[in-house]
Amino acid sequence: MTGAGFEPRGKGRIDVSGADAKAGAAAPMRSPPSTALRETLRVMGRSKPRQCRSGKDSGDQEFVLTGTCRKDTALGMVRAALLMICGMSLIPLGDTAGKMLTSSGVSPFFVAWTRFALGALLLLPFLRREHFDIAKLIDPRLIFRGLLIVGGIVSILTALRTEPIANVFGAFFIGPVVSYALSVRLLGERVTPARTALLVLGFVGVLLIARPGFGMGPGIGYALLAGCFYGSYLTASRWLAGVASPRTLLLSQLLVGAVLLAPFGALHAPPLTANVSLLLTVSASASMAGNLLLTVAYKIAPATRLAPLVYVQLIAATLFGIVFFDTFPDALALAGLTLLLVSGFGSVLLRR
Repeated sequence: MTGAGFEPRGKGRIDVSGADAKAGAAAPMRSPPSTALRETLRVMGRSKPRQCRSGKDSGDQEFVLTGTCRKDTALGMVRAALLMICGMSLIPLGDTAGKMLTSSGVSPFFVAWTRFALGALLLLPFLRREHFDIAKLIDPRLIFRGLLIVGGIVSILTALRTEPIANVFGAFFIGPVVSYALSVRLLGERVTPARTALLVLGFVGVLLIARPGFGMGPGIGYALLAGCFYGSYLTASRWLAGVASPRTLLLSQLLVGAVLLAPFGALHAPPLTANVSLLLTVSASASMAGNLLLTVAYKIAPATRLAPLVYVQLIAATLFGIVFFDTFPDALALAGLTLLLVSGFGSVLLRR
């Protein structure tokens, strides 16, 4: 460092004193000295920029900043995608453990209660003081949202009692159709013919899996009910997106489920053998971890880019059904799952 200014090791020179300008030399930076200094310290003081800006600095400095932003954005997208894939695989894993429990005679209400109660306890280390906002946790709107996901969890666990996991998840994905209809009606979202056509295609996929009127069992009916609850929950989540932070919203729904289902859980409590305790822990921890990873991923990358990865649940559920229960979807169910995947990825391409 000299009296004339600070010379970085990279290309270009950042003048912080303006001495060159006084001497008549052409200063390589056009921004005011104080601005250049603040920008230099800002870039040096943190590992990655919060936001990519083109700026109006000299060519070399602009290239360094833009290149860093692009690199960080690409790495962030990779990290977010990996988190999303892990999260969307953990949620069906939790339901696989839930199916093992309910198929062996454990009440879906008890499994659902332990999922919410243990999930809330497991979430505590990831929370800070601001997440425990009592005014928001007792907000009737957040409680209503929590009731919707409680209904969805109890319904899907009841469905898993008798139906293959892949078929349950296929019928459950009527949720996006319900969410779209409610969002148009209640939130004023714009209707487009192409998106409507893709959702109709997805609905046909659900019909191929559920086959109403053609030997559809009550389990598939519960899976459809779970999808309706979930679609309403998605709409409520969009409605309340600015009311509370994602972790406060997650804590809220876990507390609502734990409190509401406590009497039912106590009434249907089974003997806590080692196997039951292990499966309950897997069911709760996998579900909570999946939702937490989903929350973190959406903070790193835009939701529209991550949306296709939601359908990893269908793939994971099919694989878990094959591995743990030796069940493979029949031809019609497989066709329905394929239509759901086409509908989901097509909708995301339309948004882009």
